[in-house]
Amino acid sequence: MPTAATRPRPIARLRRAESVHDGGVTDALVQRFRAARRNRELAVLEGFHALKHALRFGAEVVEAVAARPGELDRLAAELAPDLAGTLASRTQRVDPDLISAMVPHAPHTGVVAIARRPAVDVGAALADARPAPVVLLEDPRTMGNMGACVRVAAAADAAAVLTTGDNDPWHPEALRGAAGLHFALPVARIEELPTRGDRPLVAIDPEGERLAPGGLAPRSILAFVTERYGLSEELLGRADARFAIPMREGVSSLNLATAVAAVLYAMKTTVAGGRDSA
Repeated sequence: MPTAATRPRPIARLRRAESVHDGGVTDALVQRFRAARRNRELAVLEGFHALKHALRFGAEVVEAVAARPGELDRLAAELAPDLAGTLASRTQRVDPDLISAMVPHAPHTGVVAIARRPAVDVGAALADARPAPVVLLEDPRTMGNMGACVRVAAAADAAAVLTTGDNDPWHPEALRGAAGLHFALPVARIEELPTRGDRPLVAIDPEGERLAPGGLAPRSILAFVTERYGLSEELLGRADARFAIPMREGVSSLNLATAVAAVLYAMKTTVAGGRDSA
């Protein structure tokens, strides 16, 4: 259940599940959603799970539309009891064909929304005192894979996901891959490698030492790169340690999100085991 800090905020623009038919209104609606995909202050949420997670983790949702608003309440009753009975009244009913005009891939649940991106204080994220690692993705190239990394990091309760390179980690395709879980933890693109403070920088690298249980400090910055490209010489040169994920002989690499999941859950298992044996 959400805490007071993560309780859903009201959607100010919409009051009732009213249907939109006027041509001028629908054209303006489509243009707002298309423009939001290019706006670095906004996030486009596609599908029930994305909207659910955004609301659950305190997103400011400014507009939401659905082909079947009543179906959202049924889904919430089954999958998100904390939001049960609240979603239909927060969305505006539109024709299903209009959803396809708003986003490239209409979600089967027939709901899309626009939320404001939260401000991210990278320094504060790095200073998080919890024994939680930071995930650093060096120049990720595939938006859906980047979103999958955010989803895994949120599930594992990482302190943050930081990315380098030109790609926006809040791109709509990344948001789809994360199912809206960008709102569950700090996610930001950074211009240069972070000042680490008391966080060791650990490169996840095939040439590194074989990763074993307990081998990673809990507050590490874990640096990953896509399987096609190796970590940069700059990052490797600054790393305090290099570790390789153990794999069966003949298997050369893992998908980026799979590698992130393997390392994060290996860390969680080690920490949980240590607590149980304490």
